[in-house]
Amino acid sequence: MKTTKKIINFIILPVILFGLVSIPTYPQNLQGATVDEIRRNIEEKNSQIQNLNKEIKELDTKIQSTTREGQSLKGAISTLDSSKNKITKEIDVTVNKVDTTNLTIEKIGIEISEKEKKIQRARAALADSLRNLKQAEDTSFVESVFKFKNISELWNQIESFNQYNVSLRDNMSSVETLKVQLSEKKTETESEKQNLIDLKIQLEDQKKIVDINKNEKAKLLTETQNKEAVFKKQLTEKVRLSEAFLKEITNFEAQLRFIIDPGSYPTSGRGILAWPLENIIITQEFGDTAFSRTTSAYNGKGHNGVDFGASRGTKIMSAQSGVVAGAGNTDAVPGCYSYGKWILIQHDNGLSTLYAHLDLIKVTQSQRVSIGETIGYSGNTGYSTGPHLHFGVYATQGVKIVKYENSINCKDAIIPVADIRAYLNPLQYL
Repeated sequence: MKTTKKIINFIILPVILFGLVSIPTYPQNLQGATVDEIRRNIEEKNSQIQNLNKEIKELDTKIQSTTREGQSLKGAISTLDSSKNKITKEIDVTVNKVDTTNLTIEKIGIEISEKEKKIQRARAALADSLRNLKQAEDTSFVESVFKFKNISELWNQIESFNQYNVSLRDNMSSVETLKVQLSEKKTETESEKQNLIDLKIQLEDQKKIVDINKNEKAKLLTETQNKEAVFKKQLTEKVRLSEAFLKEITNFEAQLRFIIDPGSYPTSGRGILAWPLENIIITQEFGDTAFSRTTSAYNGKGHNGVDFGASRGTKIMSAQSGVVAGAGNTDAVPGCYSYGKWILIQHDNGLSTLYAHLDLIKVTQSQRVSIGETIGYSGNTGYSTGPHLHFGVYATQGVKIVKYENSINCKDAIIPVADIRAYLNPLQYL
């Protein structure tokens, strides 16, 4: 009897140890057609997104081309119309991404439900197995012997128990895999939900930019009365005021003497900063450029940043982790044609970066941002010959944000100023 008990306990023990903490695998079941249908819908949405992205790329090229053709009322209206069409299609892309994300969450939900059903069935099966084995354990040795016609049948039954036990052990590995998969699916759901939140925020941002674009077009048509001559006169005045302020600020900065420790920021090197845009089109480099030579306001100091071609509504990303030192809008001061909407970020490595001519600012002063985080959207604010991003890099010790009280045209504008020694070539750090 002791021998039989040992054999039966040998069978029961692994079941107790493994059965209660693991779940045997079962055939895939139910809802397969629904999952397939959702998958097909996702593929259809992705195809629509691809087609829309092609159209967006074509419109982006048209915007860049119109900008290069020169400043005219017709060109300005054409750029605004193309920008509106582009952003509208980007909204369609975002809507499709929202739908795709909702479908993905639904699909994952079905998959989680299936795995949970497997767990329930497995627990029920294990409970039956344990009850049967407990009943076998309660059977006396004599009862076990007389239950079978001969010893051979008894040993065959014991062997069957052993094989069943081995099978349960073999299932343990796949059971643990199932548990991991279930956990991963739940994590994936949370990730998709966060993605959905981000997409909905982006959608609202894009709608705001469309409104900004509409208002700018309406204002332009009202002020110029749709007459090219009036537009040219306004443009000439803007250029004059912009150059006057640029000369003023350049002279002011040339007199600044901040203490800048050369060891407080990294020497130049590729990859110290990330690109602030997904697609890079350099329209003006740092320093002595053809444009800076034709603009007397630079006083021979050259262009103080890098200009990237970026149509309105393009996401602008932080070039490195850091803290927002400030954000502002020089357009808030009438007649001040400068950076427009701008952001200055102080990074952890002793560098600071400037992002100017934005349409929409998404961060606030003292906010902590991560590398690659969306901080705003490109635009055509301030003095700009077309939609683009002005990107500047400074030694942090040499730049600060001031209320420019002594300016002639930009009095009381909030703006970053820097010791000219603090200006660095962005292309040497990207």
